[in-house]
Amino acid sequence: MTSGVKAGLVPADVLRREQQELRRHERNNKHLEEESQHTETIFRDKSGRKRDLAQERLEQKLKDEAKAERDEQYARWGRGLAQGRQQQQNVEDAIKEMQKPLARYIDDQDLDRMLREQEREGDPMAEFIKKRKAKENKDKKEKPRYNGPTPPLNRFNIWPGHRWDGVDRSNGFEQQRFARIANKRAVQEMAYKWSVEDM
Repeated sequence: MTSGVKAGLVPADVLRREQQELRRHERNNKHLEEESQHTETIFRDKSGRKRDLAQERLEQKLKDEAKAERDEQYARWGRGLAQGRQQQQNVEDAIKEMQKPLARYIDDQDLDRMLREQEREGDPMAEFIKKRKAKENKDKKEKPRYNGPTPPLNRFNIWPGHRWDGVDRSNGFEQQRFARIANKRAVQEMAYKWSVEDM
């Protein structure tokens, strides 16, 4: 039987002896039961060494924080840094405008500056101001640029340096690449047109 006693017709003294033996066995194992109830589970890795779960949790938390920070940075880059700065500038401008009084008087410097910076159609001084700004920008030192015939295309749309003599010394890889891309696009377009031809 599952209790450990004999099955079937058993005399009373044998039954009593078996029950005493079971009780003695339970008393001997009582301290083991109490010890096992209050012990912590020991986790081991594949090689049999004990695992330090607190240390693993800490490492995982640090990894998660680093990943979250990296994801946030990539998300910020994905939205566009210049657009983010522009949005921040718009918010700051709106806050500054909200703090101003509703009524604007003739001595409002911000309004005056904004109206002066606007370019109006038919303004006789606008052309003079544009020329003056162009002259100021021309005075700033600018890097020299290539001014020859249109250079061949490349994958990165990089313009050649200003000292380039106009001779294409490549091995033809860029042209082959563009030809493959155009061919693939043409085949896809033809396949699409063929697939919808009878609709």
